[in-house]
Amino acid sequence: MKNIQKTPDLIASNGESLRETFGKTLSKLGGKYSNFVVLDADVAGGTGTHNFLKEYPDRFFQFGIAEQNMMAAAAGIATVDLIPFVTTFSVFTLRAIEQARLSIAYANRNVKIVASHPGLDVGPDGASAQCLEDIAMFRSIPNFVVISPCDHLEMAQATEAIINYRGPVYMRSGRSPTPSILPDNYKFEIGKGSIIRKGSDVTLISCGVQTNRCLKAAEILYEKGIKSRVVNLSTIKPLDKKLILKCAEETGCFVTAEDHNVIGGLGSAVSELLSKFKPVPIEFIGVKDCFGESGEPDELSEKYELTAPFIVEAALKVIKRKN
Repeated sequence: MKNIQKTPDLIASNGESLRETFGKTLSKLGGKYSNFVVLDADVAGGTGTHNFLKEYPDRFFQFGIAEQNMMAAAAGIATVDLIPFVTTFSVFTLRAIEQARLSIAYANRNVKIVASHPGLDVGPDGASAQCLEDIAMFRSIPNFVVISPCDHLEMAQATEAIINYRGPVYMRSGRSPTPSILPDNYKFEIGKGSIIRKGSDVTLISCGVQTNRCLKAAEILYEKGIKSRVVNLSTIKPLDKKLILKCAEETGCFVTAEDHNVIGGLGSAVSELLSKFKPVPIEFIGVKDCFGESGEPDELSEKYELTAPFIVEAALKVIKRKN
């Protein structure tokens, strides 16, 4: 392993964001699937769905700044065998959580909520726009599948996958230009995680933008003689229980990493499973139950301890606990 390929920076110097990938993918899939429509709350330029609007204006419905109405309408649209994609910023889903719970989840409607601007990756818009609670909210609602893709390839594949899945889905996209990290032969599957770097000393398990940071941490740890297994767990609900328990058996300790509150998100989901079936030491990387602030995404991730050096520190700590 002398010639280790270095992972790219989290915020790519150029390229597109996951929200743009999502919008372009919808446009490409519009001809293949005639049974889905897009609902917007006056933020098409920020969610990437402006791409779909240009190609399929008759399948694009503008609700203005009325997210509650949009959620309820989506539930109704789903009753006539159309698949509504509800698109907005992740923080605005908080305004409509009652409608998402009752109109969509309780009725088990075939609605897909795809939200951009999650976590500290929102950057300069500040705490009021940085949604750090969305995974916890939607994970706790029965019937919802919860997904957070890590790069463009996975975003595109996940978009098509949720079209073919029958039931409510909540999926994060992202604001910042994002590097490609998964191999070309990668295949996304709802409810399945993937080992993207082998290792036997510790498992670094992550979703979204944190997967790339875990890969960078694994490189640093390798220089210290530690072999880290990196798992991309883009489906937070349902969990890939088989894979997580396999990693627990083979590495004996975990670090979870997410651009989300450490309460209720990926770390909580993994620890809930491990505590029941295979208790092992675990450390959590995420926002420590506080609000963010205005700043560039990389600056914020450093201040709130989400970057590779903090993942390395957590890995060393959890390995020590294991031993």
